[in-house]
Amino acid sequence: MKPWEANIRKVVPYTPGEQPNESGMIKLNTNENPYSPAPGVEKALENLDTDTLRLYPDPTAGDLVHSIAGFYGLKDEQVFTGVGSDDVLAMCFLTFFNSEKPILFPDITYSFYDVWADLFRIPYERPALDEEFHIRKEDYLRENGGIVFPNPNAPTGVEMPLSEIEEIVAKNPESIVIVDEAYVDFGSVSALPLIEKYDNLLVVQTFSKSRSLAGMRIGYAFGNPELIKYLNDVKYSFNSYTMDRTTIAAGVASMEDKAYFEESCNKIIATREWTKTELKKLGFSFQDSKANFIFATHESCPAKELFEALREKHIYVRYFPKDRIDNHLRITIGTDEEMKKLIEFLTEYLK
Repeated sequence: MKPWEANIRKVVPYTPGEQPNESGMIKLNTNENPYSPAPGVEKALENLDTDTLRLYPDPTAGDLVHSIAGFYGLKDEQVFTGVGSDDVLAMCFLTFFNSEKPILFPDITYSFYDVWADLFRIPYERPALDEEFHIRKEDYLRENGGIVFPNPNAPTGVEMPLSEIEEIVAKNPESIVIVDEAYVDFGSVSALPLIEKYDNLLVVQTFSKSRSLAGMRIGYAFGNPELIKYLNDVKYSFNSYTMDRTTIAAGVASMEDKAYFEESCNKIIATREWTKTELKKLGFSFQDSKANFIFATHESCPAKELFEALREKHIYVRYFPKDRIDNHLRITIGTDEEMKKLIEFLTEYLK
């Protein structure tokens, strides 16, 4: 070891999904939306005054905050924005998880949580999901330094009932509870209404999935004004100008088109339900997903084999070589045409 290495902060980094760029590929591995952003986004970018790019953007992202708040019927002071929900969640970890008690999150969940915990030197414990991949609320009713979990969970797509979320929040008044709702718009129930009742709850959402803006990196959080102020204090101490002018303009335009947003989500939900039916016919099983993906295992064909066979045909899905889930594939919902091609390939392959 070199002398200076003793002072290096070392972590095992998060591994993002593969980003292939091939003509004719079917990309179902990173939970992106298969449809274009709202039409107003393109217009907003076309009309952007490029001369303003020489100026710093608004550090508060005020126009975007106001647009998000208006969409959800909140006050601006209840909304925090960041560069994707990953940035928002990282700021939450840094701001709120600072006791010596371990924070709690599921053993099978979004794999960035333990990375942030290790990076920020936050102790943590990972209560195990049950055999059907459900979060057990009882595991989160013990002493802790904070709680975070997605709803629906990732990569399983399983939703926790709002009543159970409320019980966790209510019985942990000394901890901040973060509900990560990256996939909530595909048929799940949001915990957003609970922020008016509980001052220890943060709800995090993103433009990356339901709003087709993964390439723009916009995330946001809802909470009581005091929590939002603490988050902004940390953000401004870290980087005052986290969101550029183009991103703010695109985000505002997206929020203004509610009809397009709902249409896009409904199309994905319909395609997901069709895909569930077809996969079951082929011998796949899975928990009922309320996300824009299905986490499936086959009755006889190993997941890794299917993953590799699909990849050879330029059909990309996600495979996790981890305990308990190494015989599952996470299949993002694409367009009707893409999902039909997936089913056609699987039908032929599994004969």
